[in-house]
Amino acid sequence: MPRHSHSSLLILASSALGSASAFTSPATSTALRRTIAIAPTTTATTTRSMSVLDAFFGKKEFAAPCVMGEESIMSPKAHGTSATPVQKDLRWKCDYETADRICNFNRHYAEHAGYWLTTSFVEDARTVAKEGKEITFYDSNSGKPLFVAPKGRSMEDFLKESGSHGWPSFRDEEVVWENVRCLGDGESVSVDGTHLGHNLPDSSGNRYCINLVSVAGRPVG
Repeated sequence: MPRHSHSSLLILASSALGSASAFTSPATSTALRRTIAIAPTTTATTTRSMSVLDAFFGKKEFAAPCVMGEESIMSPKAHGTSATPVQKDLRWKCDYETADRICNFNRHYAEHAGYWLTTSFVEDARTVAKEGKEITFYDSNSGKPLFVAPKGRSMEDFLKESGSHGWPSFRDEEVVWENVRCLGDGESVSVDGTHLGHNLPDSSGNRYCINLVSVAGRPVG
């Protein structure tokens, strides 16, 4: 059996994540994401290799209202793929080091499945629901609004779906498209270069499987 480098395996796994979601059940897509979550950050070499794979297999176009973005959004900047580090005082007691690594020095990996359940998020969400309000999720780097949930469903429905997949899961109407883009391999990013997660469509449409540490910022200004 031929031996593969870590980068090769990483590329193949990332490609599988992007393509399998269109043909597999939500459970299978989640399993892929769990497998990939344990790997380290993406290198520049891997990023270039992903572009080669995109050229070979072809990039996806996700159904509207999903707004597609260019790979240049994630070009190197002053702090990884972003201009600044994540905020120091993230909401829900999210870990700074984890957030900075996932947001700024990573293209395909995730906080561990269920991480969001170890924070104060669920308690806060249920308090907000009792007040009849929604939660606005802000970019952990820039503080720009990225998602507003729940919309078109109850908070319990939002928490239930998120719990079944292992990560906060948003639908099209809950995305602030002014500040969010999807790339051809399914990666969901902010317009400022923050890695957010991946779009893993299912029978109900686009489903944005997002790291809580990426959307735990506080509004700026």
